Amino acid sequence: MGMIAAGSLVALSIADEGLTWLRFAAWLTLALFAAWHAYRWPPLAYAHTSYRVDNQGIEIRKGVYWRVVINVPRSRVQHIDVSQGPIERKYGLGTLVIYTAGTDHAKVELEGLEHGRALRIRQHLLPSESGDAV
Repeated sequence: MGMIAAGSLVALSIADEGLTWLRFAAWLTLALFAAWHAYRWPPLAYAHTSYRVDNQGIEIRKGVYWRVVINVPRSRVQHIDVSQGPIERKYGLGTLVIYTAGTDHAKVELEGLEHGRALRIRQHLLPSESGDAV
């Protein structure tokens, strides 16, 4: 993030062979807002995300400004992954990725789950052995 801000400042100063205080103030304001947003957004997004798992499937509610409710019935689930990046692995977290039949919400992600919980949800949503899975 710092490299982007520094690069934009250099580009701004080269563009007019001088940096007016108004341009600098505008750049500084945008850079501070971007830094605040990068620091503050993940906790806000996490606080505005919830889910419910039952025998019918999973319902995910998320969104800070625009709220989205996604219902995924068990009968539409085709494949489920649980992934971990290096930072998630360090904190014992994971991302549940559900692939469904159809075009709307064909890939649904639920980030920030405790890894063991993500694995249990995955096991619950997968078709049972008596199903028609190949």
